[in-house]
Amino acid sequence: MTEIRTPLRRRPAQRRSAERVQRMLDACAEILDEDGYDGLTTTRIAQRAEVAIGSVYQFFPDKRAVAQALAQRNLEEFGRRISARLAEGGFADWSDTVGAIIDIFVDMHRTVPGFRVLRFGDVADVHLLDSDADNNAVVADRLRTLIVDTFGIRDTPELATALAIAVEAGDAVLKLAFRRRPDGDPVIVAEAERLIHGYLAAHIREP
Repeated sequence: MTEIRTPLRRRPAQRRSAERVQRMLDACAEILDEDGYDGLTTTRIAQRAEVAIGSVYQFFPDKRAVAQALAQRNLEEFGRRISARLAEGGFADWSDTVGAIIDIFVDMHRTVPGFRVLRFGDVADVHLLDSDADNNAVVADRLRTLIVDTFGIRDTPELATALAIAVEAGDAVLKLAFRRRPDGDPVIVAEAERLIHGYLAAHIREP
């Protein structure tokens, strides 16, 4: 799995410092929802989080690093929710997880502050999560690990390619859904699920 490098200048050593960093990320998310990435500044983050500007720079060199940490938090939450759903079971085949994964993504888009703007970082940088891989590649890599571990299928180059294509296709179609309606056009969301499930079911077979 891709190893994501932390954007933090230093890791918070105490609980109080860790909570302060989370307040900064929460503030970043709120500002993104209000004014987008262009409206984000370290000064506004400090003001919204009710911390000194020096506290921001103690942990983050600039606003990009704060957005990077928030994108990483989004990815971790996405993975956590998927893991919990996979643990519930009820899937006849691993490709049948597509609907559940899309439902989680759509719910996060609707309910998680800052997610509709930042998601996994493209608004700031297509390499925000990892300087050596684009953001969608990191997401696909995370999904591959979860699927391999849950269903015990072989981790092959063909699987990696299929999931990379599925993530790219899903990203494009879901962006269309949210352009059509702020909460996601349900018809297009359903088409995204049909498209990706059909592709994966047709191209990747369990041994």
